[in-house]
Amino acid sequence: MSFIEIFQAGGFLMYPLALAYLLTAALIIERAMNLRESRILNQSLVDRVTDLVEAGRPERAIQACRDSPSIFTNIVVAGLEMSSKGEMRAKEAIEDAGRHETVKLKRYLNALGTIAAVAPLVGLLGTVTGMILVFRTIAETGGGQAAALSTGIFQALITTATGLLVAIPALIAHNFFQEKVEGIVTELERVSLRTLYGLYPIRSEPVIQPVIEEVE
Repeated sequence: MSFIEIFQAGGFLMYPLALAYLLTAALIIERAMNLRESRILNQSLVDRVTDLVEAGRPERAIQACRDSPSIFTNIVVAGLEMSSKGEMRAKEAIEDAGRHETVKLKRYLNALGTIAAVAPLVGLLGTVTGMILVFRTIAETGGGQAAALSTGIFQALITTATGLLVAIPALIAHNFFQEKVEGIVTELERVSLRTLYGLYPIRSEPVIQPVIEEVE
């Protein structure tokens, strides 16, 4: 039996499951490309900005950040622009910018989680409709038509299996990217605050406290 025949045998619910599968694949590729730490925290840019700040040239550091916009540079710029108003105001600015920017890191993760939760339910719905077909056939024929009975059972099994095939990779990807985002947020906290403390040389060994809201 060909793939098309199996797909058609699964009934109308195979169409939303196929759409969910394609959407899952697209979201996984998109997140894998955009959650690369090298893309979010370009080490050469981090070093350049840090060096400018430590050299007492925050204006040049701000310009360097604006020339290379990213989540990291947006956070650092917020702190640098408030640095003249004191260390606490600068830290608060980094905190606020961090909350705003980390939302971008969580983009589409809720969609993956929703697909992981809903796909098995759609498969279960296919199971129910398949069994309804089986019992209707039994009621009409007394159970004497094995081919008609097998059609309903086949539909039930195909939709259930397809729902799981969609949900399992979506769930794995959701959990993987969620943990990856948490790691990136921690690194952003460390690097952003380390850059900020370059403006306050009195601190010989700054104690870096997490200020960016933890990703749920």
